[in-house]
Amino acid sequence: MEKLKKYAAVKDEDQFYHQGAVELLVFNFLLILTILTIWLFKNHRFRFLHETGGAMVYGLVMGLLIRYATKASDVESGTVYECEKLESGPSTLLINITNQVYEYQYKREISHHNINGHQGNAMLQKMTFDPSIFFNILLPPIIFHAGYSLKKRHFFRNLGSILTYAFLGTAISCIVIGLIMYGFVKAMVHIGQLKAWEFHFTDCLFFGSLMSATDPVTVLAIFHELNVDTDLYTLLFGESVLNDAVAIVLTYSISIYSPKENPNAFDAAAFFQSVGNFLGIFAGSFAMGSSYAVVTALLTKFTKLCEFPMLETGLFFLLSWSAFLSAEAAGLTGIVAVLFCGVTQAHYTYNNLSSDSRMRTKQLFEFMNFLAENVIFCYMGLALFTFQNHIFNPLFIFGAFVAVFIARACNIYPLSFLLNLGRKQKIPRNFQHMMMFSGLRGAIAFALAIRDTGSQPKQMMFTTALLIVFFTVWVFGGGTTPMLTWLQISNQQMRTATRKSTAYFFSLNSFSTSISKTYFNPCWSTSHDDVTRMV
Repeated sequence: MEKLKKYAAVKDEDQFYHQGAVELLVFNFLLILTILTIWLFKNHRFRFLHETGGAMVYGLVMGLLIRYATKASDVESGTVYECEKLESGPSTLLINITNQVYEYQYKREISHHNINGHQGNAMLQKMTFDPSIFFNILLPPIIFHAGYSLKKRHFFRNLGSILTYAFLGTAISCIVIGLIMYGFVKAMVHIGQLKAWEFHFTDCLFFGSLMSATDPVTVLAIFHELNVDTDLYTLLFGESVLNDAVAIVLTYSISIYSPKENPNAFDAAAFFQSVGNFLGIFAGSFAMGSSYAVVTALLTKFTKLCEFPMLETGLFFLLSWSAFLSAEAAGLTGIVAVLFCGVTQAHYTYNNLSSDSRMRTKQLFEFMNFLAENVIFCYMGLALFTFQNHIFNPLFIFGAFVAVFIARACNIYPLSFLLNLGRKQKIPRNFQHMMMFSGLRGAIAFALAIRDTGSQPKQMMFTTALLIVFFTVWVFGGGTTPMLTWLQISNQQMRTATRKSTAYFFSLNSFSTSISKTYFNPCWSTSHDDVTRMV
């Protein structure tokens, strides 16, 4: 009997590693297909479906195959056993089966309509990522690259507008979505689709905060290819970068908001505590990320690491990653820390690096951003079929779509009107319409939603968020080029901006020469692009 148990244990362990290899192979082939598709799209200038949308399509097809072409290895899977003595779900459960005690750990709540044979499908379970993989491995390179590749001159020229859209706009979006969804939740309770205690107002605000994270990666890529106006590009890019950071901290602050009495009632003390947590976490994360960047800048400036580009690049990478890990270890938000670490590294450290290290760091983080982004979008497609606890509620989904669009309008149009009162260069109406249209949801909204799927309300939020990401990436992302034409936003505006900056650009010739003579560094080979980046 003991030999049989040991043999079964070894067999299960071998099967576990086998399924792990299959999982990696699946993602490897998905990325290969995505890369070949990107080449095809670029070669034929096909802009009606972006590479991220294509990655999602491949993920959908693969998820469909895995769900219906593989079966559960355990015939008892999906069987429900009654435990009448238990009044709640313990985190760890010890079960005695024929005098042999087994330990089981709590994973998540399962809706009754999701109880089926797929629950025991080991392949489906393997293809369902641990949310910590998103936040600790895939998201940091994407966020760091956003900060590191920031065009500082255009960013700081529009800084006031970007901060307004990112902070005030995200708060408006969160509140509007929360209020609209609370109305739909009340309607669902009234018609018997939900119980009153299952979904509180704080849950609606939580959903509003995660759906406020915009990710217009598809639109920005098309803007870049078409050379659309620099200010429009900068406003959208800057808003999305800071908006992600604000949405992450806001989601955490709402999740710890806990009124002492009625969860649906306003508690002033709990509210101000959450506001204090938001400000403290954001400020602490900003300080953490900036500090690591300053340390990197000092080390690269006052040492001769530039003589060894490989060591210099390695130190740059590890210190940047340490900013994320230190913030998470300190109870702050690593995503915010790594974002501002990237911005500060670009502003200070980049100028101290040798020419080899500059090229290596730019290419390294661009490559990591490309891979991580496509893995996430592939997984979004997979998750529609491999995640085993989806809850599709038509009324909640419809309400979410309505709420997201209304909230985006309440964000863009009123704030643009107020900003135009103080801006010398106004934000035109067609730019505002394009910003409204470009409010896609993507990696951050998905990662925030999948981070907690332990209860049925959170599973409903995750399913709805996934569908909104699909719709906005495919429909709005694919409709970007026709919308630019309809709004008459063409290359002409970019050419005007280019003409104005031509004299400035060529005046950098003498400026770069004077810099080379005055601040000569043996590791530098300063190019006009580097000087432009410095300015």
